[in-house]
Amino acid sequence: MPPDAPAVNQPPVSVIMTVLNEAPYLEDALTSIFEQDYPNLVEAVVAVGPSNDGTWDTAQRLAAEHPKLKVVENPTGRTPAGLNIAIAATSATSAIVVRSDGHSQLPQDYVSTAVETMLRSGADNVGGMMIPHGQAPLESAVARAMSERIGLGGAAFHLGGGEGPAPTVYLGVFRRGILERTGGFDEYYTRAQDWELNYRIRALGGVVWFNPALRVGYRPRAALRPLAKQFRGSGEWRWKIVHAYPETANVRYLAAPLVTLAVTLGGLVAIVGAILSLPVLWLLGLAVPALYLVGVIVGALLTRRGLGLGASLWYPVALVTMHLSWGAGFIKGVLRSWLRRDAKRAPQNVVTTS
Repeated sequence: MPPDAPAVNQPPVSVIMTVLNEAPYLEDALTSIFEQDYPNLVEAVVAVGPSNDGTWDTAQRLAAEHPKLKVVENPTGRTPAGLNIAIAATSATSAIVVRSDGHSQLPQDYVSTAVETMLRSGADNVGGMMIPHGQAPLESAVARAMSERIGLGGAAFHLGGGEGPAPTVYLGVFRRGILERTGGFDEYYTRAQDWELNYRIRALGGVVWFNPALRVGYRPRAALRPLAKQFRGSGEWRWKIVHAYPETANVRYLAAPLVTLAVTLGGLVAIVGAILSLPVLWLLGLAVPALYLVGVIVGALLTRRGLGLGASLWYPVALVTMHLSWGAGFIKGVLRSWLRRDAKRAPQNVVTTS
């Protein structure tokens, strides 16, 4: 946005994020905020959870260096609570609230492009694409998996697409009024709280707008264990979303749990066949995980373009970890709901007048 544009086209903006154990990434994430070319950036507010890696000290040091940085505590450590705490701590003069993330690096024109898009489209929330990039071979493999249909399905904010209304977007640039009408993030949802908020925005007649020109860098998990934990949690919370909003269930959400069930049952049948010395049963059971692995390897070969040797070897491992962890989390959520006889959760109350 040109620096001499009329002030009405440069509404005041606050940027928020919530972090927990993000000391290695926080400085880069905040630096990308303070390097924005938008002239009316009021502040950045960071809600810090109870970390054990020096995140709080890092945030306080950066606040001493940047007068526009405000650091607040998020005692729960939960993402939606931290986001709501950060929103509450923003200046009331900020008409627009931009969400960032401890693993994200905003391009220099991110805020100006988002504001221009919002004013042009009339949308209540604007967002774009997550662009994962890694440095080590495993990180690079995970980044590729997160950018391919074989890894995370067909969501526009992962794969791209035309500009226009969308079910959800990455992160989000919100009008303050819509956050007030919806009551902000539902703190029940540890994961998928952004999708759930966007669902309620659309239910109120609001518009969520996708612009592929908004491209945010993202650093994936650097080891298999945290990657598996991340995707297991995402799968479990996706079930909670489907449970609350059954009409949103689709093939993309059900594919990973169905594959996980098939691979698990096939493996169990193969074990039983081996124990009972029944070669036919053993072969039939083994065929299911074998076919899945062949499919993953073929898919990895077809989509590995640009990856070096090390990342190419990690690529199918990353895909399997993501698929089966997400599927296991989803199945765990289903079983917990069934065993506890959980009632369908009602949406968070909204304020019907702005």
